[in-house]
Amino acid sequence: MNQPSITSSAPSTRGPADHDIRDQIVAAANEHFSQYGYGKTTVSDLARAIGFSKAYIYKFFDSKQAIGEAICSNCLGQIVAAVELAVNAEAISPTERLRRLVKTVIATGVNLFFNDRKLYDIAAFSASERWPSAQVYEEQIKRFIFDIVREGRELGEFERKTPLDETVEAIHLALRPFVNPLLLQHNLDFIDVAPTLTSNLILRSLMP
Repeated sequence: MNQPSITSSAPSTRGPADHDIRDQIVAAANEHFSQYGYGKTTVSDLARAIGFSKAYIYKFFDSKQAIGEAICSNCLGQIVAAVELAVNAEAISPTERLRRLVKTVIATGVNLFFNDRKLYDIAAFSASERWPSAQVYEEQIKRFIFDIVREGRELGEFERKTPLDETVEAIHLALRPFVNPLLLQHNLDFIDVAPTLTSNLILRSLMP
């Protein structure tokens, strides 16, 4: 199986690549989206908040979605960074890596949901609309799964009969209710038991 490719999720831009101004626009959007939500915030609102003209903002971002993409990438990137830190600890087995992946992706997503709901709603919206940032996030989680399963097979911890791509896809689908921001908000009643039960189910299926 070819490893899932991770492509850039950088939003489309126009005009000069002035990172300070872009960051200023994203910061203002972040604040407005947190207060009023993505749907109720317009580019005109952001322009007034920053003191720029609407036309000037469009020199840096093609649309409101492009600004939302930048925020969404940062939002989902927090989850990816937490998972990467958890699974890449030294001297732990593939079995423990998988348990940590499941536990961390659920805990980080839930924490984001409860502590920054408006921004989480952007991530959920991006998942429903299949924004590039949401697709890249799913591919990154799938890459972690791929690496863990491949290592487990090499070390003899996991079975090798099932095609690797099929195994990775099945695990990703099993985790989807908790990985996908749109679905996670509908599964909050199970977050206390989900990490253990889901991990145990997956690991039993991987036994040699």
